Amino acid sequence: MHTPTLYAIAWAVGLLLIGGLMTPRGDWYEKLRKPGWQPPGWLFGPAWTAILGLAAWAGVRTWALATPAQQSDILIVFGVNGVFHLLWSPLFFRSQRPDWALAEVPFLWASIVAMMVALWPIEQFAALLLTPYILWVSFATFLIWTIVRMNPRPLAAARTTG
Repeated sequence: MHTPTLYAIAWAVGLLLIGGLMTPRGDWYEKLRKPGWQPPGWLFGPAWTAILGLAAWAGVRTWALATPAQQSDILIVFGVNGVFHLLWSPLFFRSQRPDWALAEVPFLWASIVAMMVALWPIEQFAALLLTPYILWVSFATFLIWTIVRMNPRPLAAARTTG
């Protein structure tokens, strides 16, 4: 296995592990009002595994074809995406602020678009491998927006006032 593949696997597995650790689903989450169309909890792990696996594959496919300047761009967009990907769970779950998580989503979404734009001139198929990622984040954005609307009072205030 060559080095870019190992780095891509480490990127995807790291995001999955850290994201999972930053997603405590306790009483607070269970008490949230959520729409009936929210996917079951068990689906999120496999969905993120597939999505980040495809993203890692996209990175590996383009790396060998990329110029050194394009390789630098690939590292930057995947790194920036990783940061925004990892920010969401602490905002939603650790801070218990779906509204803050919703405000972070445009940055995550833009980072996925940046990945697609960076990969497109190198290999269009690789850029298209990111389509499930942007679709899932778009769906999740609507879900979060719905949760925020269904739970209008910040839960931090709800905890202190009973």
